[in-house]
Amino acid sequence: MNNRTFYNEVLTEHNLHPAHKHELADANMTCEGLNPSCGDDIWVHLDVDDNGIIQKGAFEGDGCAISQASADMMFDLIIGKTKEEALRLADLFLKMIKEGHLSDEEMEELEEAASLQDIAHMPARVKCAVLGWHTLKEMLTGEADQDNPQPVSTEND
Repeated sequence: MNNRTFYNEVLTEHNLHPAHKHELADANMTCEGLNPSCGDDIWVHLDVDDNGIIQKGAFEGDGCAISQASADMMFDLIIGKTKEEALRLADLFLKMIKEGHLSDEEMEELEEAASLQDIAHMPARVKCAVLGWHTLKEMLTGEADQDNPQPVSTEND
């Protein structure tokens, strides 16, 4: 299967049948992400236990197929991981999209999310692909203020 076909199949499946797009009533971390250039607007919800392990995660909101599929793939990867592991995966994904390349080992760590690599060559879609990951990173690093929430924006991505 060539990369283009795999990309289309994975993107379509995650966009049409997202496993993680729903409310998460017991979330203890929530943050909104906005992509002003495309109009994507998502809410990222996490349930992180006292040991820093992401027990559950979900997202809500509207946006293009790339933003919705990318966020769904992100949750496939980070649920069950520690916050530090999730941040590493977010850094790898953001590096892949912004720089266009990773080592083979790093690509394997991203699993299906690696299928979005070619978006690095589509400048108009970069902000869509990174929205969920950027929002997750801001929330986990504490840059998104949980007590005074302001949407995380991909304006400068």
